[in-house]
Order: sequence, then structure tokens, then C-alpha cells
Amino acid sequence: MKLNNELLLVLDSSGLGDGEPDLGEKLVKAFLKVLLESGNLPAKIICMNSGIFLTTKGSPVLEIMQAFAEQGTKILSCGTCLDYYDRKEHLEVGQVTNMKDTVADLLHFNKILKP
Repeated sequence: MKLNNELLLVLDSSGLGDGEPDLGEKLVKAFLKVLLESGNLPAKIICMNSGIFLTTKGSPVLEIMQAFAEQGTKILSCGTCLDYYDRKEHLEVGQVTNMKDTVADLLHFNKILKP
């Protein structure tokens, strides 16, 4: 698999779409699995707001997120969001980031994917 150094994935929700939460969970799981299998991996994944639940204990996509990390994708979770949801001690994959670095990444990357 190949890292696409121009691609940033932003996940700002624990599910995909605005419908039923269980459907959103299924969709985000399918999306991440297909993206991982595509061989066109983002250089970074930034998780914000309820998206931090994808990188913390109990995540339904934890194995997929770990597979991204093992392939070289840098996984980042918003520190303010982890604090807000009291999940900082439950971070399972990746590291904590801040808004300054997030904005820098958003300005730097040529391709930003937000499903």
C-alpha cells in the first residue's frame, strides 16, 4: 500500500451522514475499510468532535484505524475534543493534536477528504 502525501482525511463525526446513528456507524466502517483496501492511503487522518470516538477505547473501527497506522498513516485526535468528552485516557491509536497543527495541515495538504 502507498501513502498519498497529498491526501488528508478529516473525520469530524463518529458516523457518516445525519441519519440514524447505527447506520452512520456502519457507513463509516465500510468507508474506512474500502479506503484502506484502495491502496491510496491518506498521509494523515485527523479526528475532531465526536470523530475522536473512532480512535478511543470501544471504537467499532479501532482495528481499521490501527491498520492505517501500521501502514504509515499518521492518526491524530483533537486534544480539546478528547478533553470535552473525557476520553484522553482512552486514546487507543494515534496521538493528540491541537487546532494550530490542524489548521496548518488543512492549509498544507493539496487534497482534503471529508466524507
